[in-house]
Amino acid sequence: MVTGAVAGGVFGAMTPETARHVEIVGELWIRMLRMLVVPLIVASIIQGVGSLGDIRQLGKLGGVTVMYYLLTSGLAIVLGMVLVSLIKPGVGTDISGAMAPTGVEAAVETGWMDLLRGFISPNLFASAAQGELLPLVMFSLAFGAVLTTVGETGILVLRFFEGIFAAIMKLVHLVMWIGPIGVFGLVAGRLASAGGSEGIVALLVGLGLFTITVLIGLAIHAGISLGLILHLAARRHPWQYMKALGTALTSAFATASSSATLPLTMEGVERAGVSTRSSRFVLPVGATVNMDGSALYEAVAAVYIAQAWGIELGVGALIALFVVATVSAIGAAGIPEAGLVTMVVVFQAVGLPLEGLGLLLAIDWLIDRFRTAVNVWGDAVGAAVVDRHVAV
Repeated sequence: MVTGAVAGGVFGAMTPETARHVEIVGELWIRMLRMLVVPLIVASIIQGVGSLGDIRQLGKLGGVTVMYYLLTSGLAIVLGMVLVSLIKPGVGTDISGAMAPTGVEAAVETGWMDLLRGFISPNLFASAAQGELLPLVMFSLAFGAVLTTVGETGILVLRFFEGIFAAIMKLVHLVMWIGPIGVFGLVAGRLASAGGSEGIVALLVGLGLFTITVLIGLAIHAGISLGLILHLAARRHPWQYMKALGTALTSAFATASSSATLPLTMEGVERAGVSTRSSRFVLPVGATVNMDGSALYEAVAAVYIAQAWGIELGVGALIALFVVATVSAIGAAGIPEAGLVTMVVVFQAVGLPLEGLGLLLAIDWLIDRFRTAVNVWGDAVGAAVVDRHVAV
């Protein structure tokens, strides 16, 4: 994976015209992974919840999982707001000529009610086709719990989903044989579309300090905050645990998709010794609702744009930013154009100009890969924590 990413970076920077033609290899690889996501989430959650035996145990398991997600998301947001307030990347930045990106007009219509509606779908098949995973997670949790109450018939259905899960994981192993080639195509094509090395330099010069602020925050959250939680709450060595997840983290960076990386994350944590009970419940839910990296990014972005426009955010606005960023990170999975929509919701909550989104999207494709890797790492740490305190 690492070799493919490095080779793709060099190839894309040196020969951008040729690199554009190999991007299709990476796109096909991502399509293969995404093809497996929906059946994997449904099967893993249903049989994972059903394997608990007694649905009353789900209360403790679900409670610890939700508490972990809220805690780590809150830590990430606070860390982001502190860093951006200290570094002040937006002070002195001129974005008076910025334009709102395409799609903002539609996203403006999205509000709190739309985020709440994203948890429930009237048509699960339509949600699956559109990549709306949150309704599938909610249905699978309920369906798996109910199966534990219908006797022998429920056991037969649970065995059916267990067989589906095993088959999907076999397919994942087959897809991963071409993983390095897929990563090579993705990285090479992305750099080529950015104009090679010159295009990347131009982007980083304009938003360098903002990018550095976000990356510092992600590094501190992943290495210190989550590392300490893993060491103290799960009694695991962070470096050894991270090594077991090397393939998943590399793929998360290459694909910029927590959902597409889910099969590899599950395989990695189970290789590290986390029970299948915990991994098959915590990780599919986390890939949909636990976005530490995204929450930190949204907090930094909002304060950055406020600084650039000369807008002073008071204590009330910062509290609102904390709440909205937390809820948006959870509700994003069930709505289309999730990244753009959640940023619009955050900006509107604290009265920021939507034109600032155009500036952020110029560098978002790069930062997105780092924050996705942090999202996946946060899910994996959560699986270890829940496994120690709940699974027996």
